[in-house]
Amino acid sequence: MWAAMSPLLASGYRRGNAREETGALEEACIAAAMLAPAVAAILVVRCVERSGRVRDTLALRWTKPWGRAARACLMAFVVPAGLTTAALAIGTFAGRYPFDGVHWNGLGAWMAGAVLNMLVSLPLFFGEELGWQGYLFPRLAQDSDRRSLIRAYVVTGAAFAVWHLPTLLMGGQYPGRPWYVSVPAMLVSCTLILPVFTWLRLRSGSVIPAVIGHAFVSSASVGMVKEFADPQAALDPLHMGMAGWPGWIAAGAFVAFLTLTGRLQPSFYRARTAPHLASTRRP
Repeated sequence: MWAAMSPLLASGYRRGNAREETGALEEACIAAAMLAPAVAAILVVRCVERSGRVRDTLALRWTKPWGRAARACLMAFVVPAGLTTAALAIGTFAGRYPFDGVHWNGLGAWMAGAVLNMLVSLPLFFGEELGWQGYLFPRLAQDSDRRSLIRAYVVTGAAFAVWHLPTLLMGGQYPGRPWYVSVPAMLVSCTLILPVFTWLRLRSGSVIPAVIGHAFVSSASVGMVKEFADPQAALDPLHMGMAGWPGWIAAGAFVAFLTLTGRLQPSFYRARTAPHLASTRRP
């Protein structure tokens, strides 16, 4: 990550505000950085662990049957969209999000463009999630006891956040904020959203829905913040969207539901699939 971001760090780049578009150099550095966790995971699996095929080890596979795969991918759209909508509503009622209403005439075109942009950027999010959900979380959670699971969620969330440190220092996620504000904010955001991505991965048995969910949160969700805001108002990510405290409330409530219903435990899904597997083995 530091190597990929070194051209921007050396040039003294700083993101001025949340509406600022990234240039070609910024996009190239971001793309290179996002591939780093996947490269690390693949190298360790192939050259250090030698634990089998990379595709199987990192859960880089489609869920079967295809109907289940389609539902898992749809859920990866629906849940982040719902959480973002809840975050915008919370910010609006609190008077911190400058909601400008829903402009129905151009909504369809905007949604199509947002989904297309997300799909185009999807390969880059494989670069991150093969590292976090494909490799790191399963290794930390392999003992499956409560302490190991808590450690897995906290450590993976913290690694996910601290990995962003170079961009945070340049104002990437929280423009205009000093590092001692943006870094803790990112730690909270990643620790709360990571269980949502993990749930998508656990319930499907594949890293692909987690990739889709991450892509939505980092692209379409950010686009929703801009689309429904007053075009003349300043946007502060710390007070709106999934990166701010309204998103922490929305994600925290959903994670609490997943926790209370046992859906963040890998054993929950093994118990559900065992009867199905047993029935398919009967002569």
